[in-house]
Amino acid sequence: MPPAIPGFDYRRVPVADGVSLNTAVGGTGSPIVLLHGFPQTHLMWRHVATDLAADHTVICPDLRGYGASDKPAADDEMTYAKRTMAADVVALARALGHERFALAGHDRGALVAFRAGLDHPDAISHLACLDVLPTLDMWEVMHGTTAAVGFHLFLMAQPPGLPEQMIAASADAFFGHFLDIWALDRTAIPADVRAAYLDACRAAVVSIVADYRASAGIDVRHDADDRAAGRRLEMPVTVLQQDWGAALGYDAVALWRAWASDLRHSSVTYGHFMAEEAPAEVARALRELLA
Repeated sequence: MPPAIPGFDYRRVPVADGVSLNTAVGGTGSPIVLLHGFPQTHLMWRHVATDLAADHTVICPDLRGYGASDKPAADDEMTYAKRTMAADVVALARALGHERFALAGHDRGALVAFRAGLDHPDAISHLACLDVLPTLDMWEVMHGTTAAVGFHLFLMAQPPGLPEQMIAASADAFFGHFLDIWALDRTAIPADVRAAYLDACRAAVVSIVADYRASAGIDVRHDADDRAAGRRLEMPVTVLQQDWGAALGYDAVALWRAWASDLRHSSVTYGHFMAEEAPAEVARALRELLA
């Protein structure tokens, strides 16, 4: 059996036509949904989720296309648009009895959370985004040789065919590369969890690439439309991220403040996989947001 979040119940929840999300649910109290990043599954929240479950109903799904959730074929650009994945999350919460909920996401999950905050402001009470920039801003700061750190973004932005073939041919090496270089404390991802991540990614190459491809196309257009219309995140927002701005030449606080007026932004010293490397600090930041 793959690892699981201790004390949480698991269920498959239908959220769209032909799409159900593998979801772990635990605790009681006001609801918070936690969305995982790449190249991970809902398991990345295992420490934070059990901490928050003392006071909250905690909902941890695998995103569509990831983990044990359904992986629909990308028949058009909307299949893995963050707008579609955000709608999944709202449908998931409603199916579990929650019309309004707090939402936190890491990496890819943070991009879904960001889109949910813009598209569904009546449903999202509080928002936390861990170690990302909004999609539009991310592409705007990637330039010159410093953009080499994001080579995977450019690879998976290519038309269908070659990226999937290249990644599938060396899936463990490809996905394991990011687990290694993005962690400051590799012991935070034990062998059984690492194996679960690699197993899940190996089985989801096509859908993971489709998710990234959407972020180089339809997601950028959605963000640009919202920026042009002056839409902003109206709920309290917490952002935790490494200081990539120092290397890539941007002001992360200014970029985020353009989207959120009620903003708490912190630059952190732990690695990208912060919910596993510094779970107590992440849980504390989420509690402060919810308070």
